[in-house]
Amino acid sequence: MSHRYLARLHDALATRRAVFSIDLPGFGGLPKPGFDVDIAAMSRALGELIGTLHEGPVVLVGHSMGSQWVVETAVQRPDSVAHVVAMGPVADVSDRSLTGQAVALAVDSMREPPGINAIVFTDYLRCGVPWYLMQVRHMLTYPIEERVADLRVPLLVVRGSRDPIAGLAWCRRLRDRAASAQLVQIPGRAHVAQQSSPRAVASAILACTVPAVTP
Repeated sequence: MSHRYLARLHDALATRRAVFSIDLPGFGGLPKPGFDVDIAAMSRALGELIGTLHEGPVVLVGHSMGSQWVVETAVQRPDSVAHVVAMGPVADVSDRSLTGQAVALAVDSMREPPGINAIVFTDYLRCGVPWYLMQVRHMLTYPIEERVADLRVPLLVVRGSRDPIAGLAWCRRLRDRAASAQLVQIPGRAHVAQQSSPRAVASAILACTVPAVTP
């Protein structure tokens, strides 16, 4: 995926905070590295990038697989991060398989507005099958339920109440494993809640993270 399905959330947050949307290598039409890049390596690159923003500790917001990157980045660079927001985090340990995730994604597509499905479909095409399959292997093996326990900063888990990919029990498990965490549900929304209800998601993020970063 790319910044395109975070655009409405970006705009909602930008009315209150400085916001940067970041596409990582191989996504959003960016060139693909000529070698494999796992979660730890991608997070190191993200950590180096946020270090150049000169914004002080940041609130890292990631969706779906992006939740893995922001959690790992915060574990690696806790001094650079004030808060982690994991929206629709994957992959649910109860069905951590390519087939299970594909079925959940198909169910989700029937619950999303057509405009969101169009963004998702075209971004998958831009990503390409070889890079997708390489990255999904890392997504399915990354132990996010263990890494959230290593966080030294607060965690906010956000899910749509109709999300078939990031189930309620799974999100509660992530919340409970972290030392400091909250869980917010967006009523009536599916996996891409940040695009279908950007104001609600932005309000949840601001309400939970502003106190952590206010001098």
